[in-house]
Amino acid sequence: SRHIKNLPLIGLKPNKEGDWINQRNPLFDTFIPMAPEQKGDSKTKSYFNIYARGVQTGRDAWVYNFSKAQLEANMGGMISFYNQETEAYQKAFQENKNREIEAFINTDSTKISWSVNLKKDLARHKIHAFEPAKIIESLYRPFCKQRLYFHKSFIERPSLNALFFPHEGIENFVICVSPSPSDGVSSLISKNLADFHLNGDAQCFPLYYYEEHSASEEALFDSPVAAYTRKEGISDFILQSAVGKYGSSVTKEAIFYYVYGILHSPDYRKTFANDFKRRLPRIPLVDRAVDFWAFSKAGRQLADWHIHYEKGAPYEGLVLLYDSAPESEAGADLSPIDYQVRKMRFGKKTLAEKTVVDKSTLIYNKRITLTGIPEKAYAYIVNGKSAIEWVMERYQVKTDKKSQLRNDPNHWAAERKEPRYILDLLRSVIRVSVQTVELVERLPRLQWDGKK
Repeated sequence: SRHIKNLPLIGLKPNKEGDWINQRNPLFDTFIPMAPEQKGDSKTKSYFNIYARGVQTGRDAWVYNFSKAQLEANMGGMISFYNQETEAYQKAFQENKNREIEAFINTDSTKISWSVNLKKDLARHKIHAFEPAKIIESLYRPFCKQRLYFHKSFIERPSLNALFFPHEGIENFVICVSPSPSDGVSSLISKNLADFHLNGDAQCFPLYYYEEHSASEEALFDSPVAAYTRKEGISDFILQSAVGKYGSSVTKEAIFYYVYGILHSPDYRKTFANDFKRRLPRIPLVDRAVDFWAFSKAGRQLADWHIHYEKGAPYEGLVLLYDSAPESEAGADLSPIDYQVRKMRFGKKTLAEKTVVDKSTLIYNKRITLTGIPEKAYAYIVNGKSAIEWVMERYQVKTDKKSQLRNDPNHWAAERKEPRYILDLLRSVIRVSVQTVELVERLPRLQWDGKK
């Protein structure tokens, strides 16, 4: 009979870490940690000497925007209002030393976004000036760049990211990792400063980091870029370990891409999914040199696709329709405004007398439709969502509820003088997705204790 007394009972026992269910794998502790115990420790026994959280602004709607001109207007207005408040508070404080900041300041969210650090600046009577040079390109979400006003006074938690990207003329790459409920661990490489919520709660591991020379030393250099000394993000410890295991041809760069390859291994992500929920990744050194180089090569190829995602050719099977006509027949009639987006959506089809979503078709706008999107493209997941759906979600016109600030991705295309930018980006990301899936399928299988 269907009674609770007749249900089979399973005894649960916590492990030594106190996990009752979704228990961690003890093998994970035998691997080498990605992160050092102390950042910048040159003697660390980990893969990296240093890492940092992605940028936490505390005021995304203000400091991020697709449009450089709009960002200048937003931050210029906010800084001006802040300075007015600072001057007014200083005057009020002179009259009454017990005047509390919280009770005094204007908290109108359409004029300013206050934070703990900005209130401290006000208390110190610190006046700010808008600095156009602080506007940089940032990777805000997967395959979505935005402009960022990277000024430490308006970034609540900048972390150590200025060490990774100290100047726009300096190239660097960071591997951003985060726990992911859908696929164990999410990883995405970036050549730009990365937001903390890029792919979850991103912790960023750099190929290099940079130390700035003293003011007296800077006078010796001809360019701002030369004023920095480049340091290796990969540790001497892991280089020595890998050289001892695989031979003298191993380099720190090869290890960097090896890590990116391993992080994409389905075997690795599935086996240690419970561990990633609680700790940063620990990475094994595979037994065979041939597998090390296979992961390193694949990691480099994946990185190349993910870094240069804007420039890839469109997937060959795509059909682009303008007003239901093939591109070759109708494309010449389109003007820049015809490539603008409001909100992309999937097509629909009838199946068993029901209308269902058709992900092989994507309605870009009223005039443009893409068809022939392969199912395989949606298998490339970044923190629970396909790369294609990240592009669909981020490239839409939005107005922030609190600040009422508008963020329009079409401005990014217009300011670059590339009216087709968003459409071409979408087509490229579809190909990047397929290539990623195929590269991951070819990764060596990882085995532990003789089991796959």
